[in-house]
Amino acid sequence: MTNPDFATGIGIAGCGRMGAPMLTALRAAGFDAKGFDVRPPSDFGALAPYLLPLPDFTARLTTLITVVRDIEQTDDVLFGAQNLIATAPDLATIIISSTLSPRYVRALRERVPPHITLIDAPMSGAAIAAKEARLSFMLGGDPQDIACHRSLFEAMGTHFHHIGAFGAGMQAKVLNNLLAASNTAMTRLVLDWADQSGIEERALLDLIHTSSGQNWLASGFEEIEFARDGWEADNTIGILTKDVASALDAAPDGADTALPDLIKTQIRALKPRPRKPPSSQ
Repeated sequence: MTNPDFATGIGIAGCGRMGAPMLTALRAAGFDAKGFDVRPPSDFGALAPYLLPLPDFTARLTTLITVVRDIEQTDDVLFGAQNLIATAPDLATIIISSTLSPRYVRALRERVPPHITLIDAPMSGAAIAAKEARLSFMLGGDPQDIACHRSLFEAMGTHFHHIGAFGAGMQAKVLNNLLAASNTAMTRLVLDWADQSGIEERALLDLIHTSSGQNWLASGFEEIEFARDGWEADNTIGILTKDVASALDAAPDGADTALPDLIKTQIRALKPRPRKPPSSQ
Protein backbone atom coordinates (compact mmCIF):
# COMPACT_ATOMS: atom_id res chain seq x y z
CA MET A 1 0.00 0.00 0.00
CA THR A 2 1.29 3.45 -0.89
CA ASN A 3 2.29 5.56 2.10
CA PRO A 4 0.51 8.91 1.45
CA ASP A 5 3.32 10.79 3.19
CA PHE A 6 5.77 9.56 0.52
CA ALA A 7 3.55 9.35 -2.56
CA THR A 8 5.12 12.38 -4.25
CA GLY A 9 8.54 13.96 -4.49
CA ILE A 10 10.28 10.69 -5.37
CA GLY A 11 12.99 10.58 -8.00
CA ILE A 12 15.26 7.88 -9.40
CA ALA A 13 18.61 9.04 -10.75
CA GLY A 14 19.99 6.48 -13.17
CA CYS A 15 17.26 4.78 -15.22
CA GLY A 16 19.23 1.98 -16.79
CA ARG A 17 18.50 -1.73 -16.74
CA MET A 18 17.65 -1.62 -13.01
CA GLY A 19 16.51 1.96 -12.46
CA ALA A 20 13.93 2.01 -15.27
CA PRO A 21 11.96 -1.04 -14.08
CA MET A 22 12.22 0.25 -10.49
CA LEU A 23 10.63 3.50 -11.65
CA THR A 24 7.92 1.52 -13.44
CA ALA A 25 7.23 -0.49 -10.27
CA LEU A 26 6.94 2.64 -8.14
CA ARG A 27 4.49 4.23 -10.53
CA ALA A 28 2.46 1.01 -10.76
CA ALA A 29 2.19 1.06 -6.96
CA GLY A 30 0.75 4.57 -7.01
CA PHE A 31 3.82 6.70 -6.38
CA ASP A 32 4.18 9.84 -8.46
CA ALA A 33 7.82 9.01 -9.11
CA LYS A 34 10.01 10.67 -11.73
CA GLY A 35 13.29 9.67 -13.31
CA PHE A 36 16.49 11.36 -14.41
CA ASP A 37 19.08 9.98 -16.79
CA VAL A 38 21.81 11.38 -19.00
CA ARG A 39 20.11 9.75 -21.98
CA PRO A 40 17.19 11.59 -23.63
CA PRO A 41 13.61 10.71 -22.60
CA SER A 42 12.96 9.41 -26.12
CA ASP A 43 15.12 6.38 -25.23
CA PHE A 44 12.62 5.24 -22.58
CA GLY A 45 9.45 4.36 -24.48
CA ALA A 46 6.38 4.41 -22.24
CA LEU A 47 8.44 5.90 -19.39
CA ALA A 48 9.43 8.94 -21.46
CA PRO A 49 6.81 11.30 -19.95
CA TYR A 50 8.24 10.63 -16.49
CA LEU A 51 11.91 11.21 -17.41
CA LEU A 52 12.65 14.83 -16.57
CA PRO A 53 15.65 17.02 -17.36
CA LEU A 54 17.32 19.29 -14.86
CA PRO A 55 16.17 21.49 -13.21
CA ASP A 56 12.65 20.04 -13.59
CA PHE A 57 13.72 16.81 -11.89
CA THR A 58 14.77 18.65 -8.73
CA ALA A 59 11.53 20.59 -8.33
CA ARG A 60 9.76 19.27 -5.22
CA LEU A 61 12.23 16.36 -5.02
CA THR A 62 12.19 15.05 -1.44
CA THR A 63 13.34 11.43 -1.78
CA LEU A 64 16.18 10.58 -4.16
CA ILE A 65 17.02 6.99 -5.10
CA THR A 66 20.37 6.66 -6.86
CA VAL A 67 20.85 3.68 -9.19
CA VAL A 68 23.85 4.87 -11.17
CA ARG A 69 26.77 2.66 -12.14
CA ASP A 70 29.68 3.57 -9.87
CA ILE A 71 31.31 6.00 -7.44
CA GLU A 72 32.17 8.54 -10.15
CA GLN A 73 28.56 8.72 -11.32
CA THR A 74 27.29 8.86 -7.74
CA ASP A 75 29.60 11.79 -7.05
CA ASP A 76 28.29 13.49 -10.20
CA VAL A 77 24.68 13.04 -9.11
CA LEU A 78 25.21 14.23 -5.55
CA PHE A 79 28.04 16.77 -5.71
CA GLY A 80 29.33 17.22 -9.26
CA ALA A 81 27.74 17.55 -12.70
CA GLN A 82 24.17 17.28 -11.41
CA ASN A 83 24.89 18.41 -7.83
CA LEU A 84 21.44 17.46 -6.58
CA ILE A 85 22.32 18.08 -2.95
CA ALA A 86 22.82 21.76 -3.71
CA THR A 87 20.10 22.15 -6.35
CA ALA A 88 17.17 20.24 -4.78
CA PRO A 89 16.05 22.51 -1.93
CA ASP A 90 13.42 20.10 -0.58
CA LEU A 91 15.65 17.03 -0.58
CA ALA A 92 15.17 15.16 2.69
CA THR A 93 16.24 11.55 2.01
CA ILE A 94 18.85 9.91 -0.18
CA ILE A 95 18.62 6.17 -0.79
CA ILE A 96 21.78 4.68 -2.30
CA SER A 97 20.83 1.64 -4.39
CA SER A 98 23.96 1.41 -6.53
CA THR A 99 26.53 -1.19 -5.52
CA LEU A 100 29.55 0.78 -4.30
CA SER A 101 32.50 0.42 -1.96
CA PRO A 102 31.21 0.36 1.63
CA ARG A 103 34.06 2.69 2.59
CA TYR A 104 32.81 5.28 0.13
CA VAL A 105 29.21 4.89 1.28
CA ARG A 106 30.01 5.30 4.97
CA ALA A 107 32.07 8.40 4.16
CA LEU A 108 29.00 10.02 2.57
CA ARG A 109 27.64 10.77 6.02
CA GLU A 110 30.39 13.35 6.49
CA ARG A 111 29.80 14.87 3.05
CA VAL A 112 26.01 15.08 3.03
CA PRO A 113 24.31 17.75 5.19
CA PRO A 114 23.08 16.26 8.47
CA HIS A 115 19.44 17.21 7.87
CA ILE A 116 19.33 14.76 4.93
CA THR A 117 18.53 11.16 5.89
CA LEU A 118 20.81 8.55 4.35
CA ILE A 119 19.80 4.94 3.70
CA ASP A 120 21.86 2.42 1.79
CA ALA A 121 19.63 -0.01 -0.06
CA PRO A 122 21.54 -2.01 -2.66
CA MET A 123 19.46 -4.72 -4.25
CA SER A 124 19.88 -8.17 -5.73
CA GLY A 125 17.97 -10.08 -8.35
CA ALA A 126 19.09 -8.77 -11.77
CA ALA A 127 16.87 -6.96 -14.26
CA ILE A 128 14.31 -9.78 -14.38
CA ALA A 129 13.57 -9.31 -10.67
CA ALA A 130 13.39 -5.53 -11.08
CA LYS A 131 10.85 -5.94 -13.90
CA GLU A 132 8.78 -8.30 -11.76
CA ALA A 133 9.09 -6.06 -8.66
CA ARG A 134 10.65 -8.86 -6.59
CA LEU A 135 14.06 -7.44 -5.75
CA SER A 136 15.88 -8.28 -2.53
CA PHE A 137 17.05 -5.19 -0.64
CA MET A 138 19.94 -5.09 1.83
CA LEU A 139 19.20 -2.11 4.05
CA GLY A 140 21.46 0.03 6.19
CA GLY A 141 20.27 2.94 8.27
CA ASP A 142 18.24 4.01 11.26
CA PRO A 143 15.33 1.59 11.82
CA GLN A 144 12.79 4.41 12.00
CA ASP A 145 14.03 5.90 8.73
CA ILE A 146 13.78 2.55 7.00
CA ALA A 147 10.29 1.95 8.43
CA CYS A 148 9.16 5.34 7.08
CA HIS A 149 10.25 4.36 3.58
CA ARG A 150 9.22 0.71 3.69
CA SER A 151 6.33 1.25 1.26
CA LEU A 152 8.85 2.34 -1.37
CA PHE A 153 10.85 -0.86 -0.98
CA GLU A 154 7.69 -2.98 -0.94
CA ALA A 155 6.68 -1.49 -4.29
CA MET A 156 9.93 -2.70 -5.85
CA GLY A 157 10.81 -5.88 -3.98
CA THR A 158 9.74 -8.87 -1.92
CA HIS A 159 12.68 -9.47 0.42
CA PHE A 160 14.02 -6.88 2.87
CA HIS A 161 17.04 -7.42 5.09
CA HIS A 162 17.88 -4.66 7.57
CA ILE A 163 21.54 -5.40 8.15
CA GLY A 164 22.46 -2.57 10.52
CA ALA A 165 23.52 1.06 10.57
CA PHE A 166 24.14 3.14 7.46
CA GLY A 167 26.73 1.37 5.32
CA ALA A 168 25.97 -2.11 6.63
CA GLY A 169 23.62 -2.89 3.74
CA MET A 170 26.37 -2.09 1.26
CA GLN A 171 28.87 -4.22 3.16
CA ALA A 172 26.47 -7.16 2.98
CA LYS A 173 25.79 -6.51 -0.71
CA VAL A 174 29.42 -6.61 -1.82
CA LEU A 175 29.92 -9.82 0.14
CA ASN A 176 26.85 -11.29 -1.54
CA ASN A 177 28.12 -10.17 -4.94
CA LEU A 178 31.51 -11.68 -4.26
CA LEU A 179 29.71 -15.02 -3.94
CA ALA A 180 27.65 -14.24 -7.06
CA ALA A 181 30.84 -13.49 -8.99
CA SER A 182 32.42 -16.76 -7.87
CA ASN A 183 29.28 -18.66 -8.89
CA THR A 184 29.30 -16.91 -12.25
CA ALA A 185 32.95 -17.73 -12.91
CA MET A 186 32.62 -21.37 -11.90
CA THR A 187 29.26 -21.99 -13.59
CA ARG A 188 30.60 -20.69 -16.88
CA LEU A 189 33.77 -22.76 -16.44
CA VAL A 190 31.94 -26.03 -15.81
CA LEU A 191 29.62 -25.38 -18.78
CA ASP A 192 32.65 -24.89 -21.02
CA TRP A 193 34.20 -28.08 -19.69
CA ALA A 194 30.88 -29.89 -20.23
CA ASP A 195 30.97 -28.83 -23.89
CA GLN A 196 34.35 -30.45 -24.25
CA SER A 197 33.00 -33.62 -22.62
CA GLY A 198 29.94 -33.85 -24.85
CA ILE A 199 27.45 -33.14 -22.03
CA GLU A 200 24.43 -31.12 -23.09
CA GLU A 201 24.10 -27.74 -21.40
CA ARG A 202 20.45 -28.17 -20.37
CA ALA A 203 21.10 -31.61 -18.90
CA LEU A 204 23.93 -30.29 -16.75
CA LEU A 205 22.00 -27.21 -15.63
CA ASP A 206 19.06 -29.39 -14.61
CA LEU A 207 21.41 -31.59 -12.62
CA ILE A 208 23.07 -28.63 -10.90
CA HIS A 209 19.68 -27.17 -9.95
CA THR A 210 18.82 -30.26 -7.89
CA SER A 211 22.30 -31.09 -6.62
CA SER A 212 25.03 -29.76 -4.35
CA GLY A 213 26.35 -27.37 -6.99
CA GLN A 214 23.08 -25.41 -7.10
CA ASN A 215 23.52 -21.66 -7.41
CA TRP A 216 21.57 -18.59 -8.50
CA LEU A 217 23.19 -18.20 -11.94
CA ALA A 218 22.87 -21.86 -12.92
CA SER A 219 19.25 -22.09 -11.74
CA GLY A 220 18.25 -18.94 -13.60
CA PHE A 221 20.53 -19.35 -16.59
CA GLU A 222 17.79 -18.86 -19.20
CA GLU A 223 16.15 -15.93 -17.37
CA ILE A 224 19.18 -13.92 -16.23
CA GLU A 225 19.83 -11.51 -19.06
CA PHE A 226 23.63 -11.50 -18.75
CA ALA A 227 24.20 -15.21 -18.12
CA ARG A 228 25.74 -15.81 -21.55
CA ASP A 229 27.57 -12.50 -21.91
CA GLY A 230 31.30 -12.03 -22.19
CA TRP A 231 33.12 -9.36 -20.22
CA GLU A 232 32.77 -5.80 -21.44
CA ALA A 233 33.60 -2.71 -19.45
CA ASP A 234 30.04 -1.37 -19.59
CA ASN A 235 27.92 -4.52 -19.27
CA THR A 236 26.72 -6.48 -16.24
CA ILE A 237 29.63 -8.92 -16.36
CA GLY A 238 31.90 -5.88 -16.28
CA ILE A 239 29.97 -4.56 -13.27
CA LEU A 240 30.70 -7.84 -11.47
CA THR A 241 34.42 -7.04 -11.57
CA LYS A 242 33.62 -3.62 -10.08
CA ASP A 243 31.63 -5.32 -7.33
CA VAL A 244 34.50 -7.67 -6.52
CA ALA A 245 36.79 -4.63 -6.37
CA SER A 246 34.33 -3.02 -3.93
CA ALA A 247 34.43 -6.11 -1.75
CA LEU A 248 38.23 -6.08 -1.83
CA ASP A 249 38.24 -2.40 -0.85
CA ALA A 250 36.27 -3.34 2.26
CA ALA A 251 38.27 -6.48 3.09
CA PRO A 252 39.42 -6.78 6.71
CA ASP A 253 42.98 -5.73 7.41
CA GLY A 254 45.34 -8.61 6.72
CA ALA A 255 42.72 -10.68 4.89
CA ASP A 256 43.86 -13.18 2.28
CA THR A 257 42.51 -11.72 -0.98
CA ALA A 258 44.09 -14.20 -3.39
CA LEU A 259 40.82 -16.00 -4.19
CA PRO A 260 38.75 -12.83 -4.81
CA ASP A 261 41.56 -11.50 -7.01
CA LEU A 262 41.49 -14.73 -9.00
CA ILE A 263 37.70 -14.55 -9.36
CA LYS A 264 38.00 -11.02 -10.73
CA THR A 265 40.57 -12.23 -13.26
CA GLN A 266 38.33 -15.13 -14.31
CA ILE A 267 35.31 -12.86 -14.77
CA ARG A 268 37.34 -10.49 -16.95
CA ALA A 269 38.31 -13.43 -19.16
CA LEU A 270 34.72 -14.54 -19.90
CA LYS A 271 33.75 -14.74 -23.56
CA PRO A 272 30.16 -14.78 -24.90
CA ARG A 273 28.52 -18.18 -24.65
CA PRO A 274 26.20 -18.77 -27.62
CA ARG A 275 23.11 -20.92 -27.43
CA LYS A 276 23.59 -24.28 -29.07
CA PRO A 277 20.96 -26.77 -30.19
CA PRO A 278 21.15 -29.98 -28.10
CA SER A 279 22.20 -32.04 -31.09
CA SER A 280 25.36 -29.93 -31.54
CA GLN A 281 26.54 -30.11 -27.93
